[in-house]
Amino acid sequence: MTCLSKQQSICNANINELQSYLPALHFPQRIVGKYFKEHSVASSFSSFALQRLFLLPGRALCLSRRGYRGDAPSDSGRDLLEIPLPPWQARPQEPLETKRARLLYESRKRGMLENGLLLGFFAKENLNQMNEKQLDLYDRLINEPSNDWDIYYWATEAKPAPEIFENEVMEMLRGFTKNKKREKRLRQPDLE
Repeated sequence: MTCLSKQQSICNANINELQSYLPALHFPQRIVGKYFKEHSVASSFSSFALQRLFLLPGRALCLSRRGYRGDAPSDSGRDLLEIPLPPWQARPQEPLETKRARLLYESRKRGMLENGLLLGFFAKENLNQMNEKQLDLYDRLINEPSNDWDIYYWATEAKPAPEIFENEVMEMLRGFTKNKKREKRLRQPDLE
């Protein structure tokens, strides 16, 4: 007996077991049968599970199977909406202190924990010592790529960085990422 046919026979047994409860609960048999066939219930129900199933019949019988992207082999992904990010623009007239403050904020608030911690600590240690050219390179590095994971992979050397980002700031970030001092970086550094 294959796994699928075994699962189907268990499902049919559960439907038959539930048929004895239907008259008292006033549920049409076709609804319960349809529910179990759609959701491929493979385990037998205890009486407690049956009680839970029928205490909230509107919720229990109207559940739909969760779908995830890529579940269906025929899923083309055309229904996904991708919002394009505005292109990065340099801010040549921005005062250095304003730029440092903005870069510190943008380094800490990344939207993913790994980069938030890594760039937050890096910014705290290095932004005050960077010259204007290095600040511009760092600004471009953290704001131009559309995917934060790319920055993380480049900094950890899991993937090679594009030539445009291969510069002294990337080398500083890679050295910092190696954490030779063995610092604990479990939360964002304190602001001063």
